[in-house]
Amino acid sequence: MSILLLGGSPHIPSSSSRLLQHIGDQLALHGHSYSKLDVRDLPARALLQADYADAQIADAVRAVAEADAILIATPIYKASYTGLLKAFLDLLPQDGLAGKLVLPLATGGGHAHTLALDYALRPVLHALGAKQVFTSIYANAQQLDWHDERGLTLDAPIAARVQAGIAEVSTGLFILQGARRPAAANGDATVDNAPAPARSLQQQPYTPSLQTA
Repeated sequence: MSILLLGGSPHIPSSSSRLLQHIGDQLALHGHSYSKLDVRDLPARALLQADYADAQIADAVRAVAEADAILIATPIYKASYTGLLKAFLDLLPQDGLAGKLVLPLATGGGHAHTLALDYALRPVLHALGAKQVFTSIYANAQQLDWHDERGLTLDAPIAARVQAGIAEVSTGLFILQGARRPAAANGDATVDNAPAPARSLQQQPYTPSLQTA
């Protein structure tokens, strides 16, 4: 089972990228492998013009398609996630997150942006067909401490939320793995690998109940 760390910050290093890496490293200790994609590394013109013929854009979209779980991290600007991340999510097909586990992460300057993930990003993830969107994790600058030698230190409340998120993702991946083994053992690859039907916003309109899913 594979994990994609998707970074939406225009700056590297950043608080959100450090939190994303920290959680990825912790999941690796639970036996999961991961790869990382920073949207800022993609060619700007191809990203903004949705140029699917560009090799880097095609590879990035393929990385999302091949991942079982995606951790998405973004700083909060103007009470929302970054335009950089929005541009990338717009490249994905309507069902681009179908069957995937997603953990949204964000960092910001204060508690005023705590709900930005739930009101801005979560509806988009559901519209893209995510199988499960776990409880969002938001940390402000005072809750994250970076040291060049010791790395990232989290204060107690955020550390507890991070551990809960890690447990949710890890458990979800093991459940997915267990659900897929019988089909593989029986040689029935068509059931597990069959593409999910595309869904539109008309077929799956956003409702407030999705915020707590």
